[in-house]
Amino acid sequence: MPAKLEAASALVNESVDALLGSRNPCLIPENELRRELKRRRKGLVFSGAKVVIQVQCGAQTRLVRSEILDRDMFDTAPSTPKNTSWTMQLLERLDKAVGPGVMDKPIFPILEKEEPTGNTPSPIVLRDLSAGKYDALFPDSPDKPSALYRAAQNHPAPPTVRLVSSVPQPPEVYPLPEYPPLAKLARVEGAVTFEVEVDANGSTVNVSIESGHPLLQAAVKKAVEGWKFPEGTFDHRIHATIEFALNCPKRAEEH
Repeated sequence: MPAKLEAASALVNESVDALLGSRNPCLIPENELRRELKRRRKGLVFSGAKVVIQVQCGAQTRLVRSEILDRDMFDTAPSTPKNTSWTMQLLERLDKAVGPGVMDKPIFPILEKEEPTGNTPSPIVLRDLSAGKYDALFPDSPDKPSALYRAAQNHPAPPTVRLVSSVPQPPEVYPLPEYPPLAKLARVEGAVTFEVEVDANGSTVNVSIESGHPLLQAAVKKAVEGWKFPEGTFDHRIHATIEFALNCPKRAEEH
């Protein structure tokens, strides 16, 4: 899948002190954070969250780490440690200002055209992303935000659908099929070969698929129903091939 970057920013109409719940992150003892992080060893984590907050403490930059476990999110009577609980409250305040994040969206959107998010990221945020200012927040990630930002600027070619051949006669009018959304998500591409009869009006009848991926066949049948052939093609049987291509860029090791 092509790299995609989402960034959102918002103004919070309260003081930093109120936003942080009157707590100074610089004064949270490191040994408390380490003790809370050890809880992860005692339970499975499926939908929990790793949170790293970057704060400037005098001349030093500090990373405050917290892991929010499933039971912190969903247990009706959680025994959540104080620093993790404080992190959850801070995230809730930020979510109200910025809006729903990636965890609230479908993993695989199937819209043909992506809807605008309605939130234009600040140029300062994008500049800092590109410069690697937030890379330290993801020490264990193989892909740093700065690398993802640069990759997201290279927009790949869109998927294409083309008529490869039509024998013995090409159509005069041939609307091409839409690339099925499910086939895109499944990264399905390739050729669909079919046979079709032409009636006295030059219209197509009796479309018969000879080969091609099942996720592509229905789209081909629907499109070919709208094809028109020139006079003199009556009672001809046409053999044709339509090609679907995702045009994904090859990985470096494939070159």
